[in-house]
Amino acid sequence: MDGQRTCEVLMELRHVTKRYEMGTETVTALEDVSLKIRSGEILCLLGASGSGKSTFLNLAAGLEKPTKGEIRVGNILLHRLDEQALALFRQKNVGFIFQSYQLLPMLTAVENVALPLVFRGQGKRKREQLARRALEEVGLSGLENRRPSQMSGGQQQRVGIARALAGSPRLLFADEPTGNLDSRTTREIMGLMEKTVRRGGQTLIIVTHDPFVAGFADRTVVIGDGRIISDKRKGETDEA
Repeated sequence: MDGQRTCEVLMELRHVTKRYEMGTETVTALEDVSLKIRSGEILCLLGASGSGKSTFLNLAAGLEKPTKGEIRVGNILLHRLDEQALALFRQKNVGFIFQSYQLLPMLTAVENVALPLVFRGQGKRKREQLARRALEEVGLSGLENRRPSQMSGGQQQRVGIARALAGSPRLLFADEPTGNLDSRTTREIMGLMEKTVRRGGQTLIIVTHDPFVAGFADRTVVIGDGRIISDKRKGETDEA
């Protein structure tokens, strides 16, 4: 990977706060969060349920807008885009990997992977070519025509990873990507994700409550009660 590229700041959150109105009560999910994420970095946002990590993911992916603060991706001010522009931004730049796989049961593996490419304007032949290549990358050659019900949990998550990678997005968001997997499959899936994003020079943001998953990241940001508690690179100690 290009050393210069890994030094570039791809995404920056500046003093981001997110509040929700729930009846007569105001709930603060994130409070004054500032963070820089570099291109090519694998970052893990680690926190318990209710810590604010899912809100962070939604804001960083442009699925929600902050109450206060700025979110910048490259030279784009994400929080200022309207819904149509945000949808276009996600189509071109963002891939998602989900805990529950989110595969359509009536479609084959190759059809599931190819589906998001429809919204990027790719022709049918090109979509299938990219989908088959992505499935090969995640070790599913020969299983392209299987439906989700014919696959194990680990295989389904590999399809989910292939779907996220097929469009070569700059940003990948993984929301509890191993939450439904056993420990051995978790290790395999995390190793696969690490290898594939490093090969493509992509930026991966993992949201999880699992410290084992965090061990695959270059950097772990611990969040609690909507605030950043610590921000450490791999190998750093508390003293550092």
